[in-house]
Amino acid sequence: MDASVKVCEKLLAGLYKIPALCYTSINSFKIWKEWVETHSFIAYEKRESMSAKIEERVEEIVRGLLAEQPELELVDVEYVRERDYYLRVYIDKAGGIDIDDCQSLSERLEEILDREDFIPEAYILEVSSPGLDRVLRKPRDFEREHGKQVDVTLYAPFDGKKQWTGTLAGCDGKTLILDEGTEIPLEQVSQIRLHIDF
Repeated sequence: MDASVKVCEKLLAGLYKIPALCYTSINSFKIWKEWVETHSFIAYEKRESMSAKIEERVEEIVRGLLAEQPELELVDVEYVRERDYYLRVYIDKAGGIDIDDCQSLSERLEEILDREDFIPEAYILEVSSPGLDRVLRKPRDFEREHGKQVDVTLYAPFDGKKQWTGTLAGCDGKTLILDEGTEIPLEQVSQIRLHIDF
């Protein structure tokens, strides 16, 4: 048995907790690569699923809190990891929100989150307006902003372009429709933002 096979045997035995053997350095790389890709994907899926559950529960709490303030609208909730974990709650109202709106909701929400303690990581809570160039992510976002101008960024060129600007005409969960004609598969879309004219 050559050295590369012995190294691979030890490596795989450590990963799987059982004896394992690969026969060439090429195969060892392939097995290692497949293991990393598979387990990284599983970890990513679990993290995404956990984030979605946290966002869903926080939405329920915020909607309950805002029932006492019908003038305020919940625009979105996102739980994301950047350098730290952030729990962001976006609210709005006719004429725009002010700092008192944000502070009041933040304090009441923080009290409930501390009591229920369902978020495992340390996080930073932010309550703010969604901004003029807000990102559209959820079905209700597309319904609310129907007919408005949006900027669309793609992962790869579609009909020769990675950046599109047009009127949001519809979104059925699989296809984004701009200007009553251009249909872009959502799986190719990296980000959709409201367009701002400078």
